[in-house]
Amino acid sequence: MTTPSLIYTGKVQPQPGEQDATGQLLYPYLPEPDLVEVVNLAIYLGRPLLLKGEPGCGKTQLAHSVAYELKLPYETWYIKSTSRARDGLYTYDAVGRLRDAQLAAAARLTAEELQRSNDPAIYVRWGPLGRAFQNPQRTIVLIDEIDKADIDFPNDLLLELDEQRFFVEELEVAGAAKEIRAIFPPIVFITSNDEKDLPDAFLRRCLFHYVKFPQQNRLVEIVQAHLAISPQEPSSQVLEAAVQRFWDLRTEMQEQGEIGKKISTSELIDWVRILNQHSTDEALAKLEGKLPYAGVLLKSWDDHIRYLKQDDSHE
Repeated sequence: MTTPSLIYTGKVQPQPGEQDATGQLLYPYLPEPDLVEVVNLAIYLGRPLLLKGEPGCGKTQLAHSVAYELKLPYETWYIKSTSRARDGLYTYDAVGRLRDAQLAAAARLTAEELQRSNDPAIYVRWGPLGRAFQNPQRTIVLIDEIDKADIDFPNDLLLELDEQRFFVEELEVAGAAKEIRAIFPPIVFITSNDEKDLPDAFLRRCLFHYVKFPQQNRLVEIVQAHLAISPQEPSSQVLEAAVQRFWDLRTEMQEQGEIGKKISTSELIDWVRILNQHSTDEALAKLEGKLPYAGVLLKSWDDHIRYLKQDDSHE
């Protein structure tokens, strides 16, 4: 079965206030040309795209943006330290089946319930990858923060990502585990914050892209898109000044060795949103003084002490 040609441009953006099928607000995403290129390579080759970059640089949002533009189903698999590779494929409610078997033995099930309990398939709960494999429409799958899991986790997904199939051991067909093959290969995005190295065998199967932090002029465009700020609006003056103050602070933190977390785009957007609650003159006055609403940007006590003291010394 052939798949239709899919081309991502990064130019199709949601309208302000637009929501997805789950009621989640959608936000614009402005990818750089090299990121658009590697996304289309991943789609064409059917390879997972591994995205690295500092937290808050837009890795996670990319998958949602691609799904929105291409009008494809979207599945998210948020990885935890306890996640197992099989969780993304399916889980099996063995406890529920045991309970039903005990109730059946005690004649506490109706005839209909008894018939259902004899079907092991009703105890299978499909995970994000499992649903994507069985979707008759090509599906976007985000595997978010894969480096949070155990070191063996990526290798446990090699068969599924390489051969686009997996086996459900609890279901048998002709005496063997039931095989689930992808109807269409999902478009898989994998994010990593580089907390641990990933195995070479896993990396070989992926395309890779490092999402760089946006330049200053790009930051202005991103915040304008998120907050629907027109360049002609008075609030655009606040935005320009806020981005300049943000950029200076970020540069200073990098030069001095960054005691704490790097300030990110998502924090800048929140910061500008708060500043825009004031009139233009009030917001500009705040930006010229001590760093306003520092708790939005600085996330460690050491950073508060270091950078707010510097503000005091400049006054």
